[in-house]
Amino acid sequence: MSLKIRLARGGAKKRPFYGIVVTDARSPRDGRFIEKIGTYNPMLEKDHPQRVQINAERARHWLSVGAQPTDRVALFLGRAELIPLPVRKETPAKSAPKAKAQERAKQEEALRAKAAGG
Repeated sequence: MSLKIRLARGGAKKRPFYGIVVTDARSPRDGRFIEKIGTYNPMLEKDHPQRVQINAERARHWLSVGAQPTDRVALFLGRAELIPLPVRKETPAKSAPKAKAQERAKQEEALRAKAAGG
C-alpha cells in the first residue's frame, strides 16, 4: 500500500479549508483517509500561526514508515523543519517570445545601438 501525505479539501464554496491527511494513494482527494495530522487555512495571512498546523510527532512517524508528501505538503513540512526544504521547480517560460520574435528584437536593438552610436 502506497501512502501519501496530502491535502483534503473542506470548507465552503470560495472559503477553502484543508486537512493534512495520511491516505492510500489510490483513494480520492476528499475520500477516506487513515489519519488527520494537521490543517491548512489559506484564508489567513502567511505569518498567522494558525495558517498551517502540523502534529510534528505524527508527521515524523508517517514519514518514517514511507509516506510520501505531495509538493505542497512537502513545502509545509520543510518550513516546519521536519524534512529538508524542497527545491522549487522553475516555471517554464511559456510567455517568452518565440524564436522569430527574439531575432526581430535583436535586430531592432542593433539598429537602435547603431543609430545612437553613429
